[in-house]
Amino acid sequence: MTQVAEPEVTRYVGGGLLRKEDPELLTGQGRYVDDLSLPGMVWLAFVRSPVAHANLTRVDISDARNLPGVVAAYSGEDLAGEFTGPMPCAWPVADRTMPDEPSSDPRVPDHWPVARDRVRYGGEIVAVVVADSREHAMDAVEAVDVDYDELPVVLDMEAALADGAPMIYEQFGGNRTYTWSLANGEVDRVFAEAPVTVKERYYHPRLIPNAIEPRGVLVQPSPATGEFTIWSATQIPHILRTLSALTLGIHEGKIRVVAPEVGGGFGSKLNAYAEEFIGLAVARKLGTPVKWVEERSEGYLATIHGRDVLQDMEVAATEEGKLLGVRVSLLADMGAYHQLLSPIIPILGAFLYHGPYDCQAYAFSCTAVFTNKTPTDAYRGAGRPEAAYAIERIMDALARRVGKDPADVRALNFIPPFSEPTAVASGVFFDSGNYGAALDRAKALVGYDELRKQQQEGRRNGKLLGIGLSSYIEACGVAPSQIIAALKGGAGGWEAATIRCHPTGKVTVVTGTSPHGQGHETSWSQITADALGVTPDDVEVLHGDTAISPLGLDTYGSRSLAVGGTALFKAAEKIRAKAKTVAAHELEVAEEDLEWVNGRFQVAGAPDKAKTIPEVAFSLWTAHNLPAGVEPGLEETAVWDPPNFTFPSGTHVCVVEVDPETGSVQIVKYVAVDDCGNVINPMIVDGQVMGGIAQGIAEAMYEEAQYDDNGVLVTGNMATYRIPSAAELPSYTLDRVETPSTTNPLGVKGVGEAGTIAAPPAVVNAVADALRQVGVEFIDLPVSAEHVWRAIEHAKEGGQG
Repeated sequence: MTQVAEPEVTRYVGGGLLRKEDPELLTGQGRYVDDLSLPGMVWLAFVRSPVAHANLTRVDISDARNLPGVVAAYSGEDLAGEFTGPMPCAWPVADRTMPDEPSSDPRVPDHWPVARDRVRYGGEIVAVVVADSREHAMDAVEAVDVDYDELPVVLDMEAALADGAPMIYEQFGGNRTYTWSLANGEVDRVFAEAPVTVKERYYHPRLIPNAIEPRGVLVQPSPATGEFTIWSATQIPHILRTLSALTLGIHEGKIRVVAPEVGGGFGSKLNAYAEEFIGLAVARKLGTPVKWVEERSEGYLATIHGRDVLQDMEVAATEEGKLLGVRVSLLADMGAYHQLLSPIIPILGAFLYHGPYDCQAYAFSCTAVFTNKTPTDAYRGAGRPEAAYAIERIMDALARRVGKDPADVRALNFIPPFSEPTAVASGVFFDSGNYGAALDRAKALVGYDELRKQQQEGRRNGKLLGIGLSSYIEACGVAPSQIIAALKGGAGGWEAATIRCHPTGKVTVVTGTSPHGQGHETSWSQITADALGVTPDDVEVLHGDTAISPLGLDTYGSRSLAVGGTALFKAAEKIRAKAKTVAAHELEVAEEDLEWVNGRFQVAGAPDKAKTIPEVAFSLWTAHNLPAGVEPGLEETAVWDPPNFTFPSGTHVCVVEVDPETGSVQIVKYVAVDDCGNVINPMIVDGQVMGGIAQGIAEAMYEEAQYDDNGVLVTGNMATYRIPSAAELPSYTLDRVETPSTTNPLGVKGVGEAGTIAAPPAVVNAVADALRQVGVEFIDLPVSAEHVWRAIEHAKEGGQG
């Protein structure tokens, strides 16, 4: 009997396929908002308050209207009738001082796109000018005359909560936004009886996002039909469409939002901004296309900021260093208003302050505060970097207290390896993990034991050697929708995908995710190719246009693969199920006699009798011979609402040399071992980790937004707000452990924020480790040369850092 060889099929998932997105970008053919122009287009520019807190007594736009090229100018009162309500906060948080207590009404102040009677932070929009060119519009801004009756400002969180502090919103009776708490276990008893307690205070400075592409928006109205097309540098085209409809009273079906190429976001484009709503309002009012592109210094004032959290972190332990309890209290600066997600951001880390460690009792409390500063919101990591920083810093402090190596204290406390959902101290269920394996691999790669020996031998070339660890845990893919509802979120956690198989054998994927550098077109092509027995080149991935992809919830929080990728996988399952029915009919066998082997359906025991998905797609297109009840065409949509978050983890090790004379810090080694579950494309994963580490190092060593006493941002441009270039960053050694997630059938977890979460505590722990050799007992973010030098000098004078 002749044996028929089964065809060898390449598996694409897990391989380092080159990014399909790159040729267009590398050859300059990518189109960003600033590349777009329409006939008759006019430009917007904004008058922004130079003061942080004032009543508006006069906004005179008459001179601006008379300048050359000016089409129109508007005050807040002029545009008031364009908006059905203030800008939305999609996730308000109310007081909850105990988990079983009912919540009060959340304190959400009205936030209008253009201020009407009062400004509450420097950079708030007070007037709008429209002109035939960007230059004319910017000139007209200078001609608007505004009188400000200045009010006292409040900038410090603790000062804002003090009795008699200036109130930003009198109707709330104070500057406290909410206090939200949770507790699990006998927290007070555990801390009272613990042989060892360690408490430290950490401050996560305010950060300013620096996506390579500034924000921008272009709105094209169609007055005859009442339709609008919005091109926006946004992470959330679907959400922006819905919020635009609500804020301006436009039928959602009349709004199309397109996210063209988007040059990074990091959470700063996960928002619905005043400029987008104003652009839509002015386009409707004038009946002509309207465009605005942010200047970098303008963005430092008007785009959201991140972090700005004060953390009192405390652990209880045995004399051996075994954790018994974790207790943390936060103050979180909201800035002057709630943007889309401002209130929930600190709480996204609420369940993670025990890290990957086991303990008996856990308590978290966060008090959010209004100040006269730019609103804060999601910035890469969003709540999880704060949690990782606090627990990883205090684990080093605990190790010092009990006289053990920081690696040994971590190993002692890790949750044991698990491959099924496992309850942890905060009350949530982690999906899978092997935290010890990541630590062991990172130690081996960095040469940990040898480095400790070198450190004990004293200074190296006059430099202080420091070694810092960070064993982090994070939560990705915010879900399920019911949990979001329980936390008062305004949307769901699901995602959608459609697969369309063409009669030519090609495949179109329509995804509700909206990438801005993550490589979805490549990864989605790999998943689809393996699922349907085609090649990645056969797959076209469409995204970021609500007319083409009407169903979706976009990209943020490392959700795209875990949620959107799983929706794609589920759509492929539906494609295969329908194709199997047709293949069985054409092969004249029962469906149960077919096997899916090497990308095709074949008869069990007779591999020469087989059908591929492209062959079946053609049959479904001709519809010449279909089984009863089967409709023509091969297209399926799936919506996936995950049962839980995913929980990536890992260990990063940073090795630094510190010059005690200048405070200069040089990273000489950096090792990252991450567990992001199953890997679709290792090259993309490595790129995401490297970029995240770079951002985390910037946060640890360079970045800190600062205001003067009047609420003026003094780090308002790249000359004063320091971010590193490639020249200041080290090379990285990357590796992985893989524990497949139990939350989704792909076994994936997410990796877009891992480096940014893990790096800051690794870097600061390394610097702190070095500085203890010269008597510095404590240093906090950022570990800039100036801060390090000052800490050394303070220690020389008898202080502790």
